[in-house]
Amino acid sequence: MATVSSGPAAGEGSSTYKLLKERVTQGQCILFLGAAVHYPPPADSRFSYPEELRPPLGAGLAQRLAGDCSFATVCPADDPRNLQRVSLCYEKENGRNQLVEQIRNAVEEHTKPSAAVRALADLPFPLVITTNYDTLFERALRRCAEEKEPQIGVYNPSRESRTADYPVGQEPSVQRPFLFKMHGDVTVPESIVVTDEDYITFVLRMNATEGFHPLPETFLYKLSRCPTLFVGYSLLDYNLRLLFRTLRWRLDPAQHPLSYSVDVHPDPLVSDVWSRDHDFRFIVDDVWDFVPRLYHDVLGREMPE
Repeated sequence: MATVSSGPAAGEGSSTYKLLKERVTQGQCILFLGAAVHYPPPADSRFSYPEELRPPLGAGLAQRLAGDCSFATVCPADDPRNLQRVSLCYEKENGRNQLVEQIRNAVEEHTKPSAAVRALADLPFPLVITTNYDTLFERALRRCAEEKEPQIGVYNPSRESRTADYPVGQEPSVQRPFLFKMHGDVTVPESIVVTDEDYITFVLRMNATEGFHPLPETFLYKLSRCPTLFVGYSLLDYNLRLLFRTLRWRLDPAQHPLSYSVDVHPDPLVSDVWSRDHDFRFIVDDVWDFVPRLYHDVLGREMPE
C-alpha cells in the first residue's frame, strides 16, 4: 500500500492521493516521466516485461558504451556506470554521430512499451515531459484505446532558435497531448543531452530569455500553475533537482503548485527538504503497484497486462 513520506503513513485513501487522483481525472496534472519507468516488475507481479524488450537504464547504457571505448584506461578511477562521463569519453574517441547511433540502437531496436507505460499513456495527461531519449511513450499513445495523436516537442540546443511550441490557437488535450522530450530524441541526433558538456549547455540555456528558453512556453506557464506527477525518477538525481529548482527560481514559493514523486525509497534528507520548501509529496510506492492503482481509480477498470 502506498504511503506518503511528508506526513503520517497514508495509502490510496489519503487526502494526498485523493487530490492527485482528482487532478489526474480532470486532466489537470502534468506527467514527468523518467527512465526508471522502464524497470521490470517484481518477481511476484502479475505483469511481465522481458529484458529483451526493455531499453537499458542509464547505468546499463553507460556500461555498454564503456565496453566500446577506452574508458577504463583513460579514467581508471571513475565509475563505468556514470553515463555523462562515459559518453564523453566515447564521443571523444568515436565521434558524436556514432555516440547517438549507439544510444539509438540501445533504446529503440527491438524495444516495446511496458504495460506500465501503456497504462500511463491511457491516462488523461494533456501535458507530458520526459528526459527519456526513446520513443516508447509516444508509441504507446498512438496505440492506446483512444488512438491519441501527440504533438511532439524536442529540445533544441541552439541559442539562436526559438523553442517550438504547441500549434498557435490550440490547447493541449487528452486526445492530442503535448509531449516534450527535454533531453532530446534519438530521431533528432543534435538534440541529445548525455555528456557532461551537454548538461552544462542545457543548464546555461535554462537562463535564456523568454522565447529562447529550452522549454516551450506552454510548459513554462503550466509548470508554474499545475501539479506535476514524477514517475520513474529519484530526487537523489542532482540534475533533476537542479532542473526543477531552475524552473521555479523566479516563482514565489507561495505560488508553487503541489508536486508528487512516486519513489519506493525516497532519500530522507531530500524528501524532508523538498516536502518543506518545494511543496513535494513523496508517494512511497513501486511503479508497478502505483500505476495499476491510479489506472483503476481514474478509469474505473483494471490495468491490462
